[in-house]
Amino acid sequence: MNDLLKSRWIQSAAVLTLAVSALVACGKKDEEKKDVQPADAGKTEPLKIAFAYVGPVGDGGWTFAHDNGRKALEKEFGNKIATSFVENVPESADAERVIRDLATQGNKLIFGTTFGYMEPMLKVVPDFKDVKFEHATGYKQAENMRTYDSRTYEGAYMAGVIAGKMTKSNTLGVVASVPIPEVIRNINSFTLGAQSSNPKIKTKVVWVNEWFNPPKETEAATSLINAGADILFQNTDSPAVLKTAESKGKRAFGWDSDMTAYGPKAHLASSIINWGPYYIKATKEALDGKWQGGGHSWWGVKEGAIDIVSIAADVPPETKAKIDEIKKGLSDGSFAIWKGPVVDNSGKTILKADEVGDDKFLSGVNFFVKGVEGKVPGSDKK
Repeated sequence: MNDLLKSRWIQSAAVLTLAVSALVACGKKDEEKKDVQPADAGKTEPLKIAFAYVGPVGDGGWTFAHDNGRKALEKEFGNKIATSFVENVPESADAERVIRDLATQGNKLIFGTTFGYMEPMLKVVPDFKDVKFEHATGYKQAENMRTYDSRTYEGAYMAGVIAGKMTKSNTLGVVASVPIPEVIRNINSFTLGAQSSNPKIKTKVVWVNEWFNPPKETEAATSLINAGADILFQNTDSPAVLKTAESKGKRAFGWDSDMTAYGPKAHLASSIINWGPYYIKATKEALDGKWQGGGHSWWGVKEGAIDIVSIAADVPPETKAKIDEIKKGLSDGSFAIWKGPVVDNSGKTILKADEVGDDKFLSGVNFFVKGVEGKVPGSDKK
């Protein structure tokens, strides 16, 4: 090979080497580009959870308790979830519109927190099969809708035990919301508890036919006091009953949440609901892919959902000890509130001696027990 050809061969080889090196470098850059991921790549979107409330979050009672449960969710799961709520949703066609809108907004777990949302929610669920629906206090379920409730009658019974001991007139008053089994059961359980500590008591009831209406609740409470009741109980959502008792020198209980601050002199105790444990359980199941529709949960003292708190200082020590005993019995199953003999206020035996009312029985209570005056609206029972 002459010198000229040799020189050209060397130059060509050098050019080829540079080209190959460039191609290899480009390939590495492309691989590096492929390996570089955006900062949020693989990040899971938070589970969107919505709540429909029948009252304002500041009602101090029912809705306030549910919103405390929502806040417990945020504390438990942090940025794994994103919660929202709509308050003051009527138990009417508006409920269907609101629930449908919440599903359309991308919420995948929706809680309807009052009995009157049952039928509206049932109309929505078939159109959103990928959404999990939970309905409070209802009894109808679907493939992607289940129901949950709290055993508020347990708190009502314990309040009754205190009321029976503290009354001076032997007349108790109840401001009642709407005549469904849940409310009737609570009135009866309150009365049974009071009778356990004072067989002489009688219970008067005034219906307001709404869950949250402070003026009506005030009017009902006033009429009960005028009729001789010196201790008031309620199954309504605002602190109006306790406030009325405070203003008139009588005693009363908080309901659903601790209402002590609304009437500290009148306050005997508050029967509270802690929705947090159930909401945490339901959300964890949704996050873990283990949520199943079609079922019903009914939680009470045993599960940490019901308690009676802030018992007044002047309640006798033996009564407080009795409350502790009842809580223990409800927790371990050794005590049953609805255990015969139970007689209705017409004299008919409802539960025979030692017969215990099961959940099916409790879900259908539509009578007043002995000691409750009047009749259940819409019932022939007196």
